[in-house]
Amino acid sequence: MTGSGQNYQVLARKYRPETFADLVGQDAMVRTLKNAFAADRIAQAFIMTGIRGTGKTTTARIIAKGLNCIGPDGQGGPTTEPCGTCEHCVAISEGRHVDVIEMDAASHTGVGDIRDSVLDSVHYAPSSARYKVFIIDEVHMLSNSAFNALLKTLEEPPAHVKFIFATTEIRKVPVTVLSRCQRFDLRRIEPEVMIALLRRIAGGEGAQIADDALALITRAAEGSARDATSLLDQAISHGAGETTAVQVRAMLGLADRGRVLDLFDMILRGAAAEALAELQAQYADGADPLSVLRDLAEITHWISILKITPEAIEDPTVGPDEATRGKDFAENLPMRVLTRLWQMLLKSIEEVSAAPNAMMAAEMAIIRLTHVADLPDPDALIRKVQASIKAGEFAPPMAGTPASGQGAPRAAIPAPARGGIRQDGAALALAVSPDAFAAYPDFQAVIELIRRMRDMRLLLEVEDHLRLVRYQPGRIEFQPTPQAPVDLAQRLGERLRGWTGGQRWAVSVVNEGGQPTIAEARAAEQAATRERAMLNPVALAIFAAFPGAKITEIRKAPVAAAVEMPVGEDTSPHDLTDGPVAEVEEWDPFEDEE
Repeated sequence: MTGSGQNYQVLARKYRPETFADLVGQDAMVRTLKNAFAADRIAQAFIMTGIRGTGKTTTARIIAKGLNCIGPDGQGGPTTEPCGTCEHCVAISEGRHVDVIEMDAASHTGVGDIRDSVLDSVHYAPSSARYKVFIIDEVHMLSNSAFNALLKTLEEPPAHVKFIFATTEIRKVPVTVLSRCQRFDLRRIEPEVMIALLRRIAGGEGAQIADDALALITRAAEGSARDATSLLDQAISHGAGETTAVQVRAMLGLADRGRVLDLFDMILRGAAAEALAELQAQYADGADPLSVLRDLAEITHWISILKITPEAIEDPTVGPDEATRGKDFAENLPMRVLTRLWQMLLKSIEEVSAAPNAMMAAEMAIIRLTHVADLPDPDALIRKVQASIKAGEFAPPMAGTPASGQGAPRAAIPAPARGGIRQDGAALALAVSPDAFAAYPDFQAVIELIRRMRDMRLLLEVEDHLRLVRYQPGRIEFQPTPQAPVDLAQRLGERLRGWTGGQRWAVSVVNEGGQPTIAEARAAEQAATRERAMLNPVALAIFAAFPGAKITEIRKAPVAAAVEMPVGEDTSPHDLTDGPVAEVEEWDPFEDEE
């Protein structure tokens, strides 16, 4: 390779801070270090923590230079403003100082590495510098045995030794190590500071880059100065002259922010066809489907924040048009809609990430989002149902008249027979039961005995196929259904004899006179209960609001859960606390889609 390209340095290295004055966004840490140096209260060990690219290792090197700088005249002492020209400053900047030992704990994790790099040399005086400085990057990667080997030296190091640790995972560092270090938390770079830094670097490179392009880079960097500088380097090359937001957006694989807001608006309006067309257009222009969904989630989060803290509109990475639209969304969208959208987008992002075809998954996500966008929130639905009831729109029919769409009232089906009661309700004369059968005064007691003995096959056959004609303790007379097993009477008698200590039970079969089976009576009771539930004004209002809803279960409502009825209205025939209440299946908006 020839030409000036041989000497090219990437911007992240070229503009790496050399002094504390060059550090951006870390004012609190710089102030503390300056005061410590000025008062000669320099700690034996420091630990720097923060996200990637905020300057942890850079700060460690600046501290090492400040500790060993001797000034241009060779007479200076420790300083927070290293000269950058003395032999120690130059050697440390170039990474070749013999007394400043840098170790990457990610690739040197064991106790042997700590022994070779630190413990074996820590007691020897520096070769030429004032202090011997050990910089251990990604210190959380050290093994437990390596940390244990380091502890004693860290607690009582020689006066000529300083330790500086850097980590992105402070929670993985043992508290025994943390307690021996002065900790500094490096913050994410604020957007205003980051934009100013990028503008200064672009000016130093003679590059023309638009402000909205710098805002895009700042947003993508997420507070990391190194990431932002690397993206700026790439953007300058991509623009080959004046770099615009369109070029940066294409470089990052992002959709146009205004178009994402358009898509967001289409989703909220339930315009599925328009939303799909916009997604496809953005995809054709090079936008990544996953990035589009992430942008939608980011916008949802941003608008939610604006509803709570309107001053967040002052974010410098947000353009004026975007700010105006965001403010309008925040003022008009209920929080329930935003939280529902957020949850669905999180699920959709997960699906698109795992799908074999990201675009198909994104399209299905958009369809799902548009179809639930206009669903009413629970409060609005309850108010609508209550208003309908109060207006009398769903008054139940008069007694003796069929409910709308329900047909004629069903004939009453008697309940299963118990304790010597015929189908017509007349009492059946029974002989005095022997003491052996006193525990089984009625047929229901026989059913409970079968259930208690866990003979489920016999229990099902008795409930489904036995039409009781008469019962007295020790004697059962029944009419079988056409599907009844031929040996039902025999097996029932044998089981009862075995379960009652050898007492003989007379079980006989007749051809007529049987009452409904227990299963038939239970089904009739459920049907009657369902029909009564359908006459409830609340149920009528709910079915009117959700035409596709279905009753899946009917339970007795507790008194505390009673629904408040309109004041002054006679609710006794349909008292919700005194009768069944329908449990309605969740409405599926896709079920009736044409």
